[in-house]
Amino acid sequence: MFLGTYTPKLDDKGRLTLPAKFREELAGGLMVTKGQDHSLAIYPKAEFEARARKAAQVSRTIPEARAFIRNLAASADEQRPDAQGRITLSGPHRNYAGLTKECVVIGSVDFLEIWDSQAWATYQAETEDSFSSAEGEILGGLL
Repeated sequence: MFLGTYTPKLDDKGRLTLPAKFREELAGGLMVTKGQDHSLAIYPKAEFEARARKAAQVSRTIPEARAFIRNLAASADEQRPDAQGRITLSGPHRNYAGLTKECVVIGSVDFLEIWDSQAWATYQAETEDSFSSAEGEILGGLL
């Protein structure tokens, strides 16, 4: 499982060092794609393939489904971390997520998210009340 919050820096070549505790799981390959809320998502390759195949089963007569599938597939970039555990984030990915030098990598259970540090702080501030007041109905019986 991918859990925790990490604060790697983006270097001048657009490379990001993955948290050490996740490198082994991602060493065989990973996919970087657009995430929601202007973040990037990093999936182990097999997890991404399973999600993409599941998304492709949704009826493409639904405009939102078509848009989601197109964005997911078109923005996918296969990567393999280098010996230092770094991946290179493309210019379009960096622009989409508004990434600057200061980044935040968060575990999101079965994938990682990459955020610009200021965008992550803003998102947390904006969603704290919703998080604190979430009830069982919203969370599908988790709590």
